[in-house]
Amino acid sequence: MKIRILSADAIKAALPMQDAIQVMASAFGQFSAGKAVVPLRSRLHTEKGVTLLMPAYLRESRNLAIKIVSIYGKNPEAGLPTVTAVVTVLDPDTGMPLAFMDGDSLTAIRTGAAGGLAADLLSRKGARRVVLFGAGVQGRSQLRGVMAVRSIEEVFVIDQAEKKARHLADEIRTWPHAPAVHIPSAITEAVREADIILAATTSTMPLFDGNDLKPGAHVTGVGAFTPDMQEIDENTVRRARVIVDSREACLAEAGDIIKPNASIDAELGDIVNGRYPGRQTDEEITFFKSVGLAAQDAAAAAAVLARAEKKGMGTLVEMD
Repeated sequence: MKIRILSADAIKAALPMQDAIQVMASAFGQFSAGKAVVPLRSRLHTEKGVTLLMPAYLRESRNLAIKIVSIYGKNPEAGLPTVTAVVTVLDPDTGMPLAFMDGDSLTAIRTGAAGGLAADLLSRKGARRVVLFGAGVQGRSQLRGVMAVRSIEEVFVIDQAEKKARHLADEIRTWPHAPAVHIPSAITEAVREADIILAATTSTMPLFDGNDLKPGAHVTGVGAFTPDMQEIDENTVRRARVIVDSREACLAEAGDIIKPNASIDAELGDIVNGRYPGRQTDEEITFFKSVGLAAQDAAAAAAVLARAEKKGMGTLVEMD
């Protein structure tokens, strides 16, 4: 038995953002059509952290995988990352493992691609200004996802650690077709000018006042993944048409949805499948909330593996 080992660099090379967005459309479409088996993530607690198990099987595309995510808050004291992840791809016919790959980079790409898909379906076609809360890996990926579907001209980067915000701003300026990048002195003014707001933080308090959103704004929130976390306030939820990745998961896990008792209009996959419309008017405010689905990981991992096999990427390890 041979298993293909794929690093972060191999994953990034195998799944560029434009391709990842199409893969996410398929994953969300299958999920909302009832063509995917995706149990709610299970949690295994130890004395020092928690490990999340996220299996999924997509019946239509026949993608089978499990992601294992560990969150250990004291890891940085030992020079280790707080969050680590790996993904194992399995053969749906035999259950045999086919690949073992870096889960951090795969998660970043598939989460950014989900945000890009949401922006493509829900933001105004003429959206040009973005406010990004969170200058970490997920924030960076969210911005790349939006830039893959909209011609962004200005980006406002906001982070509690101003040094991180400035570092990301400098990086963005080196990207192809880079927009103008600002570190705003006033959050309220930045929010009022935004066509798209991206939230990718670990905040337990809302990041901005939804009353400041202009008509036609689109908001994506990906950072809050527990009931006590919240990036998006009640004012935003009340003004917006609320779209989620999974009704069940968001109602169980997302403080952005649970705390304001949000009324969910549709799943993103429902819009992909044509059961619900995307953006309906230029004045409509939209909010996409994602807690992340194992279906995304299974679809993305399968796409990476297919490209890797075709191009001979990664390292084949004999396990017998």
